[in-house]
Amino acid sequence: MDERAKRMRIRVGTDGPYAVTGNVPLIRMEIVVNDAGESVGWREVERTEPGDRYLLCRCGKSADKPFCDFTHASEGFDGTETAGHGSYVEQSVSIDGPGIMLRDVRNLCAEARFCDRGGGLWNLVGQCADPATRALAEEEAALCPSGRYTLCDSGSGEAHEPELDPAIVLIEDPQLGVSGPIFVRGGIEIVDANGEPYEIRNRVTLCRCGESKNKPFCDGSHIAAEFKSWE
Repeated sequence: MDERAKRMRIRVGTDGPYAVTGNVPLIRMEIVVNDAGESVGWREVERTEPGDRYLLCRCGKSADKPFCDFTHASEGFDGTETAGHGSYVEQSVSIDGPGIMLRDVRNLCAEARFCDRGGGLWNLVGQCADPATRALAEEEAALCPSGRYTLCDSGSGEAHEPELDPAIVLIEDPQLGVSGPIFVRGGIEIVDANGEPYEIRNRVTLCRCGESKNKPFCDGSHIAAEFKSWE
């Protein structure tokens, strides 16, 4: 784990905000699409250093997004965490290919759509004997912000993870006209409202629209909710 990440923490509040400590950088990024409308990359829009401690809205109603203004109290926000604490490997199903294995935890999907190119990442895995196909599969898996997908070596099980500096990324999705989840990257610890840590991962997405059925993690509900951080 990055030494900086060891000092960083996100605490999920009881029916309240995410309390962030440890001087975690806050970045706003957009999903970039190609001419076919497929998600292909990220574009940084803004970067700030909010300080050692700050509160991020998770009810979706704050007038000071992304920060909490305590609207959750007047709105009666129910932030009950339903995700559980099972490890990623325990929850995953695997798809095998030549020399490669794709782990998949469907309920972590944040609907960022990086997995759609080339007929879908789940189909590309079986064609990974071709170097170009394998490179595309590795790229798609690494771009997934939620960490739903992880490509691993078949023999060792070692995951092919991108190197990501620890930060919190606020996702914007211009193609769909919505704001996406909070992309927590680089191995920052996330602790539930009772003080129990979730598994530390390189990539994970937290709900910020308030509508996820897999709280505190994103399940793509921001799309149906037409959540916009700028309103």
